[in-house]
Amino acid sequence: MSFLELKNIHKSYYLGSQEFPVLKGINLDFDLGDFVSILGESGGGKSTLMNIIGGLDRNFEGEVLVDGKKLDHKQEKSLDKYRRETIGYIYQSYNLISHLSVLDNVLVSLDMTTLSKKEREARAKELLVKVGLEGQIKKYPNQLSGGQKQRVAIARALASDPKVIIADEPTGALDSQNTKEVLSLLNEIASEGRLVITVTHSEAVADAGTRIVRLADGQIESDERIKPAYPKQDKEMIPSRALPRRASIKTAFKHFRHHLGTNSLIILGTAIGLFSVILFSGLGNGIAGYMSSQITKVANPQVMSVSRYVKSDDDENSAFSESSNTPAFTAAQLDQIKKQKHVSKVESSYTAMNATATYNNQNVTMRALTNWTSSNSDDSVKAGHAPTKDGEILIDQSAVAEKFNKNNYKDLIGKQVTVSYQALNAQQENVTVKFTATVSGIGHSDSQGAQINAVNTTTIQNALKQAGLSADPTDISVKVDDLDNVEDTAASIDKIKDGSNRLYKTSTIQSIIKKIQTYVNLATSILSLIAGISLIVSALMIIVTMFMSVAARTKEIGILRALGESKRDIRWLFISESLITGLLSASVATLLAYLAQAGINGALKSIANYAFVQVTTGDVITAFVLALIISLLAALLPARRAAKLNPIDALSAE
Repeated sequence: MSFLELKNIHKSYYLGSQEFPVLKGINLDFDLGDFVSILGESGGGKSTLMNIIGGLDRNFEGEVLVDGKKLDHKQEKSLDKYRRETIGYIYQSYNLISHLSVLDNVLVSLDMTTLSKKEREARAKELLVKVGLEGQIKKYPNQLSGGQKQRVAIARALASDPKVIIADEPTGALDSQNTKEVLSLLNEIASEGRLVITVTHSEAVADAGTRIVRLADGQIESDERIKPAYPKQDKEMIPSRALPRRASIKTAFKHFRHHLGTNSLIILGTAIGLFSVILFSGLGNGIAGYMSSQITKVANPQVMSVSRYVKSDDDENSAFSESSNTPAFTAAQLDQIKKQKHVSKVESSYTAMNATATYNNQNVTMRALTNWTSSNSDDSVKAGHAPTKDGEILIDQSAVAEKFNKNNYKDLIGKQVTVSYQALNAQQENVTVKFTATVSGIGHSDSQGAQINAVNTTTIQNALKQAGLSADPTDISVKVDDLDNVEDTAASIDKIKDGSNRLYKTSTIQSIIKKIQTYVNLATSILSLIAGISLIVSALMIIVTMFMSVAARTKEIGILRALGESKRDIRWLFISESLITGLLSASVATLLAYLAQAGINGALKSIANYAFVQVTTGDVITAFVLALIISLLAALLPARRAAKLNPIDALSAE
């Protein structure tokens, strides 16, 4: 039984409905150890027969048997395996991959074997030494002569230890000396117990083998043995395997590195869009953080403001009135709130608008004067101390103190000021509330336009009583035992009812901060959306580049398919290259973002000692995820197109 058998092979090409027969019932047997030359003129069907034997052409009639088993040409995966395990190709035009070194061109075939990395490299070098290229392994194909390129092709064909070597006009582009050397190598390969099939139109090349099959007009004209076949050898072949993903990634990276100049421009374009997204997100983080810090500097986040809930006349659902008719808290209601879970302290709150402070016959208007409670933060006291005792007041630095004494405003500490303001009594008549207090400290706020003016609670309560007004509060400050319990406690107080009527309305620092963050996030999202336009452009750049890469690497695709790579391997090759572009783009974008963060924060340090750009790990992860999604989507169509290329057509591409 022969190792390779062709039975009744018919093959036709069609132009419209017109049939052009190329092979007309070919029956041939091949044995291991034979060096068979298929001789014939151009157009006689030699190349078509070679493609059928090599498992590249699937559309024909007849059977191909390998070691007694029929080769199923309808199953693409079985053909991929057949080419990996059994076939090695040597081409007239060498078909080396230009962006791979001599060594890597041989390793491409070895990547589909079970040898370890060290064993693969050792075998590749051994084969290159065998074909006389031990000093050329680091060179690229464009640095070799024609004879050297053909030797690389021979080494690659032998690399996976195939049983069948198909040589398509292996000496067609060589001079006489290189022709002799290549033919000698082919005889040596056959003597190792392999089947060598050479397709040629040269009688001299055919005479170098052991058998000549003459093909004319798609039929066998003669089958002549000119020498005995070499003895068969029983030896263990190198096991094959499907190409590992890491091998595709490695090959993709080598191509990427070979065209680094062009790819760098694509990376830069994509990185700019990703950089914008990271920067805007970091800017949103910083601004939100800055606003939160400014609020918490003047107000304790563990303290909430509580007022009586009053329905508005024009809103029956949830609006409330802020008028002077808001009722005051009763002693029972204050006690009710004190007993709520997690409430540690309840204090009355008073606010006087447009109060006048008088010192040394100078009058200064305070935009707002409040009483000092737990809601105030000691961070707002710039000099002196908070008004913790009866008869003490804290005045704002820029709004009050500096107007009394521009250069030595701290000298006001310990001095007495008179404060007066207008309030409404029960009959809705204006009454003047007036008191004298000692300046205990100077207040300061980093927020533009904010003022810190606060008086001791007992002081303002006594002043209200002296003016004939009620000191019962319409607002109170409620301190919660732990920051984590503030929102839950506020929700509990909001739910307190008298029958069906809601009693209280709360306002927390967290709710204010959340509103600010909502607005900042909205602005950041809009800016990021604008930056996203550049990401769409980047995706289009990658798509165009990948399609161009498929067109430029058509022959390489054919070579890889002929070596036994599957459609999946080809898809993954181009997807890998696109993902490499995406990952490097995200890396560059991250570096630019951190540099921009350092630069912007450094430039704004003189304005406020705060990091206005805060790039987080989440921002970086988002950029990498976006980069991977963009590059993956951009690669799908080009990779699919590459995988669908017919290997025969791809090999014939220029």
